Amino acid sequence: MTAATFRALHHDRPAGDPLVLPNAWDAGSARVFADAGFEALATPSAGVAASLGYEDGSTPPAEMFAAVARVVRAVSVPVSADVEDGYGLAPAELVERLLEAGVVGCNLEDSEGHATLKDPQRHADWLAEVRAAAGDALVINARVDTFLFGSGDPADAVARAKLYVAAGADCVYPLRAPTEVLPVLREGITGPINMAAAPNRESVTELARHGATRITFGPGMQRYAMAAIGDLAANLRA
Repeated sequence: MTAATFRALHHDRPAGDPLVLPNAWDAGSARVFADAGFEALATPSAGVAASLGYEDGSTPPAEMFAAVARVVRAVSVPVSADVEDGYGLAPAELVERLLEAGVVGCNLEDSEGHATLKDPQRHADWLAEVRAAAGDALVINARVDTFLFGSGDPADAVARAKLYVAAGADCVYPLRAPTEVLPVLREGITGPINMAAAPNRESVTELARHGATRITFGPGMQRYAMAAIGDLAANLRA
């Protein structure tokens, strides 16, 4: 599947039928999700970090891109990669590394150091450079972190989202936005909206009902799997 086909999956979807992308953190988990019939996958930066023994935000870029490439090689469905804030790479180099890994999309966040929001216009200008370097070869999912590190005012999220869409983002991702504000975001934002779900059917259904276009799970699936292994280990130890 090309980026164009992956991009098309975000549009003209029936109400209540979002694009659901499980978050695979390694080749094995990717194969499980692909074998279950999902048409595309995403990688979670925090989940990949944990699988490699790093804290969230501390994975060396080379290791992150290598992990993403292993996920891509393991499956025949398209993969979108969470590459945090781009690791300080110039747009052309970032795009080159992503395409070398084989992905058709990427998440790019508008905060730095997992603590501070970037200037929205500066970030929009940077996204425009990424878009120019990528052409149509990547689906850009622009993460909006105002609910993490900002005021939490939906108006702030909408203002940033509009700048990012104008800069060429295909989708916006207001991380940690409360489900009840999704209709407000939906009204103010043109184009697809990604929302993060808990790793259960009820959470997906609720977000779909409120208007999410695309649903991912962040590190939730990796943490769910590790919790299950923890229970198994405890039972075996007992």
